[in-house]
Amino acid sequence: MSDELDGTDAAAHGNETDESRGGRTAVVTRPQRPSGKRSRQRAGAEYEETSGAVELTESEVEKKTKKAKAARKSRGPSVNPFVYVYNYLKQVVAELRKVIWPNRKQMITYTSVVLAFLVFMVALIGLADLGLARLVLLVFG
Repeated sequence: MSDELDGTDAAAHGNETDESRGGRTAVVTRPQRPSGKRSRQRAGAEYEETSGAVELTESEVEKKTKKAKAARKSRGPSVNPFVYVYNYLKQVVAELRKVIWPNRKQMITYTSVVLAFLVFMVALIGLADLGLARLVLLVFG
């Protein structure tokens, strides 16, 4: 355990220098990849816009939901198969943008772990099979 102060303690004591921080932490201002979650800043902006809204009574809410349901029923789903496929592909692309893809180092690590486990399991099952085959030959000879 070191008796040196880390960056946050040094700042609290007024001793913050470039040497005390040491460049050990990297500050990232924006994420490298999309996380699929809203940022606090963006969610806060949406909250500020809607915070001045007037609350609706239950009867007004029911009327609006009935109107929305009627509009959906009258419109109905599209029967054009090309529109259906186009919408499906748009949704697939939107979901793939939310995925956090592994970088090259992670992919190499994951692949090597899977291959090592595969080699281990093949050896284990192969030895069990060989042992049982010899056992059957001894018994039934």
